[in-house]
Amino acid sequence: MLLRLRARFDPRRDAAPWLAGQPLAADADAFLESLETLYVVNVERNGNIIYTWKGTRGHTCIGLYDPNSQTNEHLYTFEKDLHVISCSVNNEKTLLAVSFLQSTKEVTANLLFQPVSKCLTLLIEICPINNVKVLKAVDNCIRVQFLYPVAETQTFPESCLLLISEDKYVEKFDIRIVKEGHTAVIENSSHLPKEKIADDFLWIQWDTLEQRLFYVVRKGSRDILNCVQFYPDKSFTLILEVPLEISLPDIGFKLLNLKCDYYQGQEVEPQPLNLHVFTNERGSFCICYCIAPVKPGDVTYSAFFLHKGYSKTYTVALERTDFLQVKDLTFLNLDYYVAVFLPGHFLHLLNTQHPDLMCCNFFLTGEDAKINGLHKSAIVSPLKSMVLDLGTGQLFALEISKQGLLQFLWNSKRDSDRLATLHCLLLYIGNTTELETEIIKWISENMSTCFTFDPVQEFIIASLYWRMCPEAVNLDKLLPYTSLGCWNEPIPGITCTTHIISLPVLKAQNCKGFWEKLISSLEYVKYAGPPLRFNSKVLQRELEKLHLDQTDEGKRLTMYFTTIFEYAKKVLSNLNTRSSEERLVPFFQDEDYQQQLQTGLMAAQLKDHLMRHLQYVGKKRIEQIAVDYVSKLLGLMCRIMENVWRKYNLDSWVFYLGQQGGSNEALVFHLMCRMLQAANEMCLPLPPGFHTLHTRLGVRCLPLYTLLHYIDQGVLHLTELCVLNLLKELDNTEKNEKLKLGILARLPEAIGHKVAQLPSHPLGSSTIVQTYIKLLLEKLGNKRPSTSLVDRSPAQIEFLPLNYLVTMLAEVDHQVVFLRLGGFRGTRDCEFETCRRGGTEAYGHALGPLVLRSEDEWATSSNISASPHAATSTHAERPPLSRQKNCWL
Repeated sequence: MLLRLRARFDPRRDAAPWLAGQPLAADADAFLESLETLYVVNVERNGNIIYTWKGTRGHTCIGLYDPNSQTNEHLYTFEKDLHVISCSVNNEKTLLAVSFLQSTKEVTANLLFQPVSKCLTLLIEICPINNVKVLKAVDNCIRVQFLYPVAETQTFPESCLLLISEDKYVEKFDIRIVKEGHTAVIENSSHLPKEKIADDFLWIQWDTLEQRLFYVVRKGSRDILNCVQFYPDKSFTLILEVPLEISLPDIGFKLLNLKCDYYQGQEVEPQPLNLHVFTNERGSFCICYCIAPVKPGDVTYSAFFLHKGYSKTYTVALERTDFLQVKDLTFLNLDYYVAVFLPGHFLHLLNTQHPDLMCCNFFLTGEDAKINGLHKSAIVSPLKSMVLDLGTGQLFALEISKQGLLQFLWNSKRDSDRLATLHCLLLYIGNTTELETEIIKWISENMSTCFTFDPVQEFIIASLYWRMCPEAVNLDKLLPYTSLGCWNEPIPGITCTTHIISLPVLKAQNCKGFWEKLISSLEYVKYAGPPLRFNSKVLQRELEKLHLDQTDEGKRLTMYFTTIFEYAKKVLSNLNTRSSEERLVPFFQDEDYQQQLQTGLMAAQLKDHLMRHLQYVGKKRIEQIAVDYVSKLLGLMCRIMENVWRKYNLDSWVFYLGQQGGSNEALVFHLMCRMLQAANEMCLPLPPGFHTLHTRLGVRCLPLYTLLHYIDQGVLHLTELCVLNLLKELDNTEKNEKLKLGILARLPEAIGHKVAQLPSHPLGSSTIVQTYIKLLLEKLGNKRPSTSLVDRSPAQIEFLPLNYLVTMLAEVDHQVVFLRLGGFRGTRDCEFETCRRGGTEAYGHALGPLVLRSEDEWATSSNISASPHAATSTHAERPPLSRQKNCWL
C-alpha cells in the first residue's frame, strides 16, 4: 500500500493515562465511560488537538493535547451536558472560544418562562479562569476559529477570532489582552471591535495552515470563488477571485475544516456537492469537486488546475456498485498530490505539479487502493496530510510510504505505474543517496521491461528537474521534467477529458510566497507561446552543425569552440569537486574530444536558453546553474555505473585485453550499451572515459566479428587511449593481428595520425603489412577509372616502408602500361593510375568500414561500396541506434 497512517493522536494511548488521574474519574467504570465520550472537535494550526469528554456527573470537559510535548491540559469544564460543535484556543492559551447547542429538554423547559437560543457562543478567559462573555446567542449554528500568526515564536497582545454563522456571514473580532499580575484579562470586554469579512456565501472552507478563507458567492449568473488572506498584523486582503465553470446549487450552509461534528456526521444528509480547494507551497492551486453521477456505476469528479489554466474531468467505471454512496468520495491534500479516495473501490493520486500527463498520476484499485486502519465512511481531513477517523477519534498523519513506493515499483507491470512511482519518489520523498541507490538497482534489472519510456532517461531527467528547481524562481518552467513528449497509452478503469478554463483574477499586488509563485504561473499560462522547456532536439541540431563547421578556421567559430571547451572544463572541475566517495569505475582517465564538445555545448546552450527567460537572475548565476545542471547529469551517470560496478563485483580498474571477460563483465557491457542508447536519443553527454571503458569491455567480451560490427554501427567509439592501450597490450599472434587490423581499418583520421607516429608501429608486423597492402590494392582495383590525367609522383605519407613500397609499385605500373599499350592512356592505364594514387591516399584517411562475412573474413575483407572517407565521419553522422528492444544486444 502506498499510503501509510501514523497515529498522531489516539485517545486510548495519549489521553487515557491522563484521564485516569483526573478528579472526575472516580472509578474504572466512570473512566471507561469518559473515554467512550471523548471526541476531537478541532485541530489548531500549531498541531494542538482540542477534544471534549463527559464527566461522571454529566459535566462537559474540554482538554488539549500537545503532540510535540505529548502532554494533556485541562482547559475548561461546563457543569452540565452540552453538545459542543466548535471550539478554538488562541496561540497564547489565554482565551477559549466555544460554540455549543443546548439540549432539547433544557430548551423546552425554559420556553415556559422565556425564549432560549438554541446555539450559544462564548468567549472565556482561561489564564486563569475568570470571566465568560457571550458573543452570540442565536438559533443557527456558529463555528469559531482563532487566527494564528505565521511566526508563532512572537507573542501578540491581540487575538483575532472568526465567527462563521449558518446564516451565511463571517465576522472577525479583535480582542485585546491585558496582563493583571498573573491574570490575562480581556480589555473592554463590553465592546469588542468587529468587522464583516464575507456575506451571503454558498460554500466556505478554512485553510488552517495558510490562514486563508475560501468562499463562493453568486454574482449575476456565475458563481465566484473568493479568497481572503489573513496576516499576523490583524490585516486581511481579498486577494483572489475565480469564476467557476460550474454552478453550485443553493445547498445551504456547508463548512469544511472548521468542525468535527460527530452528531451531525451520524445523521443521513444529502450531499449533492463535494467541493474542496487545495494549495501547496510551490504555487499549485486546485479545486476538486464531485457531483452525483448521471450513469449508474460511474463516478465522475473534476479537478481545476488554476495554475495550469485547464481542468480535467475523470470518469471511473466501478467494477461493483454495491453500497456505493457518492458522499463517501473523499479528497485529501497530500501536499504535492491530491488523493481522491473512494473506500473499497479506488485511490487516485493527482500530481498537482504536472497533471498534464496521466502517467504522472496513480490510479489504484483492489489491495493497492486500501488505506488500512480507516473506517469506510467516517473520514474528515482537518489539516493538510491529516485524517480524522470519526469512528474511533484517532487522528492520523497521512503520508506516502517510501517503502511502499519502492515495493510498488518492483511489483508494477504497467509502465504508467512505474513512471508515476519514479516521479513520486523523486518529488515526494526527495533525492537522497539511499533512494537513488534503490532506484538504480531497479533500473539495472528492468531496462528491457519498459516499452513506453526509457528508465535511464526518465531517472536522469526527473532527478535533475527536482534537484535544480529550487535554485531559481521559474526554473521549473524552463527545464524538462520528463523524457516523454506525450502519453497516449490508456489506463484501465479511468477516462479523462481536458478543458480550458478561465484564469483567476488577483486583486493584490507585490505578493510574496505562495501568491508570488501563483502569479508567475498565471503569467506563464497567459503569455507563453511555444513550450519554453529546454529541448534536446535543439542541442542535437547544434551539435550536428558544429560537426559540419569544424573545418572552418574563421575567428567566430574558433572563439565559439574555445567558449564551449571552457564550459566543459568548468563542468568537469565541478564534477570532480562534488565527487567525494571512492571511485570504483575507471572514468576520467582520458580526454574524449567528442564528449568534451558535447558537454560544453550542452552547458552553453542551456545558459543561453535560461538567459532568454531569466534575465533578472544575473549572468553569473545562470552560468553556474547551467554548469551545475550538466555536472549533476554526469554525476548521476557515474552513480549509475558505480552501483552497477558494485552489484557485479567488478573491483579492478584495469582489464587486461589479452584475457576473455566473464559473464558479469558481459552484463555490464550491455548495460553500458543501454546507457549509451539513452544518452544518444536525448543528446546527453557521457562521463570522460565512458567510451574507453565500454570498448575495453567489448574487446574482452565480444567475438571479433561482433566487436567490429558494433564499431561500424556506432555502438562502440574508438578513443585514442583505448586504441593505444590495445596496440601495446596485445601481442602479434594471428588472432590479435586480425583484431589490430580490424581496429586500424576503422580509426578516425586524427587518431590514425597519432598511431602512425608510434615508435613501435603496429604495422611493423610483416603479416599485418602484407594483409594491409592486399586490402588496399583490392579496394583500389575495384574503383571506377578516372578520365583525367593525374600526377605520377607518389604522395608521401608518414610510414617509410609503405612509402618505398608504393613508389616501387608506381614505377612498375608506369613501365608495364606504356610497354603494353604503346603509351596510349586507355581504360586499363586509368585503372592503374587510380590504383597508384588511391593507394597513397587511403592510408592517410585511415580505412573505411569493412563488410565482414565470416570470423576470418571480418578482419580482411573490405567494403567496396563504402567511401574511403566514411571512417572520418563523426559520431553525430553515424546511423542512430534503433529504439526497438534488443535489436543489437
